Amino acid sequence: MNPEVPPSAPEPADRIAQLLARESRNLQMQQEDSLTHSLKPFRVGSVGFLNAVPLTRGLEEEVIFATPSQLAGMLQRDELDAALVSVTEVLQHDRYDILDGVSVASLGEVKSVFLAHRGPLESVREVHCDPASLTSVNLLRVLLAERGLTPTFRPLESYDHATLPDATLLIGDPAIAFLRDRHEHQIWDLGQAWHEMTGRPFVYAVWALRRGIDHRRLGQLLRSARAFGLETLDTIIRTRHEFDEAFRRDYLGWHIHYHLGDDEKAGLQRFCELLDKHGLGPIYTPRFV
Repeated sequence: MNPEVPPSAPEPADRIAQLLARESRNLQMQQEDSLTHSLKPFRVGSVGFLNAVPLTRGLEEEVIFATPSQLAGMLQRDELDAALVSVTEVLQHDRYDILDGVSVASLGEVKSVFLAHRGPLESVREVHCDPASLTSVNLLRVLLAERGLTPTFRPLESYDHATLPDATLLIGDPAIAFLRDRHEHQIWDLGQAWHEMTGRPFVYAVWALRRGIDHRRLGQLLRSARAFGLETLDTIIRTRHEFDEAFRRDYLGWHIHYHLGDDEKAGLQRFCELLDKHGLGPIYTPRFV
């Protein structure tokens, strides 16, 4: 009789973890390789803010990075075929389609779009604003107008925290940097204010696709990049250098979300209604593709 073969010893838990991690890394590399150089011949632009990183995962070397206002100008001059832009850019120009299912949005506190102000909101007579995002400016105008407030808006001349005016609209990474620094301003988070007023998410940015081109393949690529970004969100959080890891995890994993569904579209529709109500048009009905 053949002697019984003893059962093999189970793999140690740490060994299994190493194998799974290696397999995950290999899969990520394959996905990233499949996206590399895939955008050609399309010209695509995006913002360099932390909140947009998951939407261009694997496409970074092919994407043109600029501010929202610069991207809007490039789209208007037909220098780009698609760009991640402030949603107001699409609503006020009847020449773009919106990539369905993808956005930069928040349901409540967003952390990176706020009015920093001294004194009560009712005393605000002048707002200095970062002009990079027209959507944030118009969101603030709408929120204030619904309170019966119509202050004057002026460009922000300096981001020096020590000399920031009494009422300043800040967005993106500069806003986060100010929030985490010592300051004497009160913070009015516009994502939270919008949710308290409407009960809806707010959509800050979308992929605007220039009409006149066949963007079916481009849409597939941008959706694939978003899917890859969300699948590897933990890697993004661990390896980025903006701020600290705990903040990145809270910000990207909780305050920001990247889908564009029925609730986001309802919030967008309400924003359109309020823009029109307060004379911030013309407003065109968004088209989703």
